[in-house]
Amino acid sequence: MGRAARRLHLTQPPLSRHILALEEELGTRLFERTRQGMSLLPAGEVFLIHARRILAEVDTAVVTVRGLTPRESGG
Repeated sequence: MGRAARRLHLTQPPLSRHILALEEELGTRLFERTRQGMSLLPAGEVFLIHARRILAEVDTAVVTVRGLTPRESGG
């Protein structure tokens, strides 16, 4: 969890709160929490697949929009 927080430029407590809020919103746990750390539960695995797909689409959209000429983008 600490390593993930550092990658996101957060401290661990806010990241934990975000994950708990997401789990609450989804109505299911995404992670199994143990003394050794955390591991994805089946619901977390499914959510991760979709999240990665969504982020890839966002990256594609950014590249596409940046490739537009100023006239095409309205500017």
